[in-house]
Amino acid sequence: MSRTTRLVLPAAALVFALLAFQSPVPSTAGQVSPKYKALDPITEGNLTVFPVVASDTYDTSVFITLDEGMRRGEVVITEAGRTGMIRPRRQYPEARPELLAAPQGDGAEVNRLVLLNDSSRPLILLAGEIVTGGKQDRVVAKDRIVPPHSEPIDLSVFCVEPGRWTPHGEFVSKGAPLAQPSVRRQVMVQRDQQSVWASVDSALGGAMAAAPAPAAPELRATSSYATAMENQDVQAKLRQFTAPIERDYSKLQSQLRAQKAAGVVAAINGQIVWADIFASPDLFNSYWPKLVQSYAAEAMTTVPGGRHADRKEAQAFLDDWSGHRTSTESETGLYRREEVAGDGFSAFMLTSLLPHTGFDVHDAKVAD
Repeated sequence: MSRTTRLVLPAAALVFALLAFQSPVPSTAGQVSPKYKALDPITEGNLTVFPVVASDTYDTSVFITLDEGMRRGEVVITEAGRTGMIRPRRQYPEARPELLAAPQGDGAEVNRLVLLNDSSRPLILLAGEIVTGGKQDRVVAKDRIVPPHSEPIDLSVFCVEPGRWTPHGEFVSKGAPLAQPSVRRQVMVQRDQQSVWASVDSALGGAMAAAPAPAAPELRATSSYATAMENQDVQAKLRQFTAPIERDYSKLQSQLRAQKAAGVVAAINGQIVWADIFASPDLFNSYWPKLVQSYAAEAMTTVPGGRHADRKEAQAFLDDWSGHRTSTESETGLYRREEVAGDGFSAFMLTSLLPHTGFDVHDAKVAD
């Protein structure tokens, strides 16, 4: 498999890039935003990723991610209707009485889970993050922020394992894998369970076609997207994409950090498909392994094409955030989520409204 790496900037270009971004440009949903700059791409097979430099970055150390929270046991997810999440009254006298009694019986629902953030930091959830276990594996439906020491909250989800409705242990993140773009698109844009299942079925078919023959029996036996992507033969195929890209990205990480690289644009077969941009390089780097795995899964399950996207195309995708329809959803003092429907794309902006923040935590742009 051929590979080209072109992400090396001369010193003069690096100085220019740094000077060009000294003046922050405010983010306004529905308007053209020149605050992001695409750098030279890293390419492997039919997958191309463009690191993205941000004009302004922020301190995001206050937040905890789903991976970290579940690994530390501070974030707990269970089926709706049988939470069993009881906060001791001596610790939380302000908790509502109905949340202090675990429901009896089984009221589990396909599109609802219950989440408890018991950490001292606000939790970031990204649409597309997968949790495995319970009666079905689920995928988070929307970007959101959950306050620290939260009461149990309803978590909107979609099923990504249509063939099972039986208990399968506690929910775990397994690194909270991120669904590939074709599945995330159905979750975020279509917001329809049947469309999500159809995209999962297509992804499983693509994985079976791309993976070596030994993987076929196990892939035929599962309807779980997460299980299929964890198959050792599928993982070996994915590493053909991810290992070279991660290696080259790691070599350039000091340069990218100096330039405030805080996101990435992904292209498959020369077509821009997605952009994920975060409020800080640190936050981006914490999500980078799962992002590149997600993009690689899309590349693996797509028939290879004959061209690669160039930097000009990536920049054009980053420049246009204007749309003909904007919707907003918010929780006072916590977050605001904006969705912009544009010509050939949908964009999603998650803004923190917590004290001393007021910035976009995560911007995602999806090519239609």
